[in-house]
Amino acid sequence: MKDARSDAVRVDLKGHARRFHIGARRPANWLELVRFCVVGGSGYVINVGLFWLAYRDLPYMVAFMIAFAVAATNNFIWNRVWTFKIEHGVPHVQYARFLAVSLLALAIDLSALAVLVEVMGVHKPIAAAIAIVVAAPISFLGNKLWSFR
Repeated sequence: MKDARSDAVRVDLKGHARRFHIGARRPANWLELVRFCVVGGSGYVINVGLFWLAYRDLPYMVAFMIAFAVAATNNFIWNRVWTFKIEHGVPHVQYARFLAVSLLALAIDLSALAVLVEVMGVHKPIAAAIAIVVAAPISFLGNKLWSFR
């Protein structure tokens, strides 16, 4: 016997799948994704570069968090101005949402970084570079659907 909640979940998932399908057919969304990747690439260079400069003098997790904060701020500015071309809303509210998404991405980053360094023995700068890529899809979706709406 089915309960009402399982039916609601199925309907909700169908709605999200439909939205995704419609969104994937819009060229403007693909252009946004390309711009997001360019901005993300600049943040990636900043993040990895600052981490590389700092990890020898600081605990590597602290070095990563500092580099992440600088890169996230860079990404917020460029995503607001160029990627999503936001002219509405209150910037500090959007920045708070952006930081919430970024903190989720940071948690994923730090988990991946710890596994890569502590369990797999990957060199710290290489592990940092890989960890950033792992969280990128969550960051894009969170920012597109929530931070900059």
